[in-house]
Amino acid sequence: MNEENPLNPGERDDSLHDSIPVTGMYKDWFLDYASYVILERAVPAIEDGLKPVQRRILHAMKEMDDGRFNKVANIIGQSMQYHPHGDASIGDAIVNLGQKDLLIETQGNWGDVRTGDGSAAARYIEARLSKFALEVVFNPQTTEWQLSYDGRKREPVTLPMKFPLLLAQGVEGIAVGLSTKILPHNFCELIEGSIQVLKGKRTHILPDFATGGQADFSEYNEGQRGGRVKVRARIEEADNKTLLIKDIPYGTTTNSLIDSIIKANDKGKIKIKKVVDNTAKDVEIQIQLAPGQSPDMTIDALYAFTDCEISISPNACVIIDEKPVFLSVNDILAYNTDQTKSLLNRELEIRKGELMEKLLFSSLEKIFIENRIYRDIEECETWEAVIETIDRGLIPFKPQFYREITKDDIIRLTEIKIKRISKFDTFKADELMRKLQEELDQVLHDLDHLTDYAINYYKKLLEKYGKGRERKTEIRTFDNIEATVVAANNAKLYVNRSDGFIGHGLKKDEFVCDCSDLDDIIVFRRDGQCVVSRIQDKVFVGKDIIHVAVFRKGDERMVYNMAYVDGKSGRTMVKRFQVLSVTRDREYDLTKGSKGSKVHYFTANPNGEAEIVTIYLTQGAKARVKVFDFDFSTLEIKGRGAGGNILTKYPVRKIQLKMEGVSTLGGLDIYYDRSVGRLNTDERGKLLGNFLGDDRIVVFYKNGDYELTNFELTNRFEPESILHLEKFDPQKVISAIYFDGGSKSFMVKRFLIETSSLNKKFNFITDHRQSKLEFVSTDNQPQVKALIKKGKEREENEYDLDMLIDVKGWKAIGNKLSAHEIVKIIPIEPRKEEEKKEEDELGVGSTVDFKINKEDDEDQMNLF
Repeated sequence: MNEENPLNPGERDDSLHDSIPVTGMYKDWFLDYASYVILERAVPAIEDGLKPVQRRILHAMKEMDDGRFNKVANIIGQSMQYHPHGDASIGDAIVNLGQKDLLIETQGNWGDVRTGDGSAAARYIEARLSKFALEVVFNPQTTEWQLSYDGRKREPVTLPMKFPLLLAQGVEGIAVGLSTKILPHNFCELIEGSIQVLKGKRTHILPDFATGGQADFSEYNEGQRGGRVKVRARIEEADNKTLLIKDIPYGTTTNSLIDSIIKANDKGKIKIKKVVDNTAKDVEIQIQLAPGQSPDMTIDALYAFTDCEISISPNACVIIDEKPVFLSVNDILAYNTDQTKSLLNRELEIRKGELMEKLLFSSLEKIFIENRIYRDIEECETWEAVIETIDRGLIPFKPQFYREITKDDIIRLTEIKIKRISKFDTFKADELMRKLQEELDQVLHDLDHLTDYAINYYKKLLEKYGKGRERKTEIRTFDNIEATVVAANNAKLYVNRSDGFIGHGLKKDEFVCDCSDLDDIIVFRRDGQCVVSRIQDKVFVGKDIIHVAVFRKGDERMVYNMAYVDGKSGRTMVKRFQVLSVTRDREYDLTKGSKGSKVHYFTANPNGEAEIVTIYLTQGAKARVKVFDFDFSTLEIKGRGAGGNILTKYPVRKIQLKMEGVSTLGGLDIYYDRSVGRLNTDERGKLLGNFLGDDRIVVFYKNGDYELTNFELTNRFEPESILHLEKFDPQKVISAIYFDGGSKSFMVKRFLIETSSLNKKFNFITDHRQSKLEFVSTDNQPQVKALIKKGKEREENEYDLDMLIDVKGWKAIGNKLSAHEIVKIIPIEPRKEEEKKEEDELGVGSTVDFKINKEDDEDQMNLF
């Protein structure tokens, strides 16, 4: 019931009905705060790609701009007239803009994003707007203005940006309830993408980072939520004991990267001796390996356990019409391109109006002077009479103007000085009007062909500012690195077989092998049980252990041979099986499950070997033959759950090895996937062949080195530096053509590889820094086509390399391929065996037109 109002007795007080609960006030306040953070601090506007603080800084710098550098402290003070959040936030934002090296030219120590070093104090560093910023960011005529926070100044709502700045610089911000993370993209590629948009084509832009490195964008998802980018440092192998990190991943610094490497070494994930930061103009972190460590395995371990590889989750969120909107980067580029086209249209329309006004007044001035209208006003006694007289004198000429002549136009005529009238030159006036008309005609043409005008605008930007802004991040496809495979052996595995314990803390018991603290351990017991457990200090896995080893999931080469007695029937069974995948700490029965079953014989064979064993029956057995042999190769390899085949129904006393077996699995089919530079057995890439234990791979590098390696799947190859890779055959002759940097000529040589050292590079061309391997082949009859320059003419010659030069030592220099200048070497694809057989049957002679490998032709580099 309402109470009486004490100020007006007799009236009821209804204010209680207008009261707001405290919870409602909190809700409104929180929403207001969330909206403020989203719109005014964290998320950029799509129109210019700037947060408010950045926009206010650029506006303040434009007001201060006189072509000279200004102290950043002064810029901060000027910006505070528009940004009410203190000098610290403004200073940080200026440094961030300056380090992106696009809108602001800097002077002084502005820090280094690569090392994480901060900038000098604001009173020591200077900045000014770049020429690029002055050209694409500002135009007062097309800017929408608003009052500053205190009402004393006006500031832009958004700047008229004629460039996709948001995508070029990238942005990151955390608001209330949402965040944004747009990765930086390449300057030149954005302009080319905008041109494609104007041509009506769909773009596909990818990020580019100032820190360089390598990146896998296969899951980029156009920068939207749910996407992922993997970025890796560029690691080079200086020698077998030293690695060099040349580029670092985006978002890291050399200091943070070194810290992550040291931590991984302290945890035993990698084994290194020393890390040295040699970063100066270019990034260089030197990693010295511990003795006995493989460079290839260490590189993989660096990617797996340190910040040498990081994963970035983009989330493109922008402000459109004062609301946060999630878009793809390609949609943002299309929006910015359309906006640029619209701004260019507005600028042309403004320029059109200016030119038409200039033409109108120039015509009025000419008419006013040439027709001596100014003399008619000499006798006028009032201002109104002057205006009326001039207006009356212009009546015959008014139809030629595009708009009505106003009083203001007539007033401007009266302001013409007598000196100008006396020196008026009709020819100069006509010439000026002609130039204005030509410019107006061009503006009208551009308005009618606005798309072409916008394309030319972007092309001029690219030509003017694109130099030195080429892509820095290499686009690659990464292979998945198994952490358990590349982890350094930082632990030792021990076993107590009788008591049933395994672990790295049982140092008084039997040593099994070196392992990693990430490894799983597989255990086989005498009762026919198998269990896989994670390595620990000490863990109980069951008594009477017969075999323990590191478990490699999915290893199809590991085959177990086993003979066991079935507890129910008393028969001795034999089986060959694999253990490809299991549930950790779950016991698996390898027998038929009968109580009392017991393993007689067990071997683990890493390459599917099948041995021959001798079986001894008990003396009381009724069998006539009490000793006989059995060959495990007669058994088929099955799963772990198979019961096996009957070896004998009589009781067995013991089973002994008679003869070591050979692999029954044959060799491994090894493939080379050039996109990731790795070997595999998954049929990805080019088939190198079937490999057995002692087989090797030969690699030929573009710098003229060759190297022999094994076929371990952990080997790494850099595709960009490799000219050819294949299975090594010591009987095959190597035919090579290289460019000799000293004599500036192409040399040809043929040789056999005589060295046998693994993972050691041997250079077989001249050591001049400009020398380069152009062609290499192990075909029996290698042929090439050479494009030769003779004076002003060019001709093509074909060469049979096996006919040009004899086989010599690998250190021989070789012979000149031609006395004339060679422009290009093009390999000729060798004939297939089917073609040769068909030619032999038809009696075709030796003069045959060979097919040209078009792909190889396109891949050849023009040296001149």
